Amino acid sequence: MKVFAIGDLHLSGNPPTKPMDIFGPHWDNHWARIKEHWANNVTDDDIVFLVGDMSWALRLDEAACDLQEIASMPGKKYMIRGNHDYWWASANKMRNLMGDAITFIQGHGTSELIQTEEGPRIIAFGGTRAYLCPGDSHFSPETDQSIYERELMRTESALQEMDRAVETLLEQHTAETNMETTGSETSEPLTIDIHTIPVTKLLLLHYPPFNESNAPSGFTDLMEQYKVDTCIFGHLHDQISFKRIPKEFGTTKLELVSADYLGFTLKQII
Repeated sequence: MKVFAIGDLHLSGNPPTKPMDIFGPHWDNHWARIKEHWANNVTDDDIVFLVGDMSWALRLDEAACDLQEIASMPGKKYMIRGNHDYWWASANKMRNLMGDAITFIQGHGTSELIQTEEGPRIIAFGGTRAYLCPGDSHFSPETDQSIYERELMRTESALQEMDRAVETLLEQHTAETNMETTGSETSEPLTIDIHTIPVTKLLLLHYPPFNESNAPSGFTDLMEQYKVDTCIFGHLHDQISFKRIPKEFGTTKLELVSADYLGFTLKQII
């Protein structure tokens, strides 16, 4: 099993009602290029993280065709909200529309035990949209501070759910192993040392976790506090931003996965 990520698909129906090449010729036919790479590299056993700005639609019913396009692609898909996803609705409404074809994890976290080429691994993942950080040239304390603080709370909630999900998964895995060994010749249950199973924490955000000066923020504090291994985000679309993003912040690896930054391919994370 492999893990991939991409953000900022900016779909708008087929044919598109808002062709993205208005932002430059590099966006020409961008969804077809993404789909080709996706189909050639991702299997149904793999995981794909979608970190926001999926559709230009304003309502959920208008976004349905874009979501169905995404759902038709290989892999198990997890999605968070971007700042342009105005179509985003309640969890029940989105679940009723898409079933289990896409899992919407805004403000939540979970974990999975996966098999990689290096052996079994637990991945804990979750996240939220995030927001502009204080010190950014576009940040206005009067209007943005409360939104920033709300997104910090949602991010911490997701990180806490990730930790609880790991604990639950390890307990279930150990219990199942004990049950399987009951009745063996030795009659002694064999337990799994949880420290032998590596755990990788993946935080999904739409906005980067810092301002345009890459200064520490509440998001980077949470990354440090919860020992996040990799932070995956999008939102950025200009060469200056592309060049300023470091490879890591503290002990957390950073993965910018805006579609145009990736050359309209998916980024393999694991």
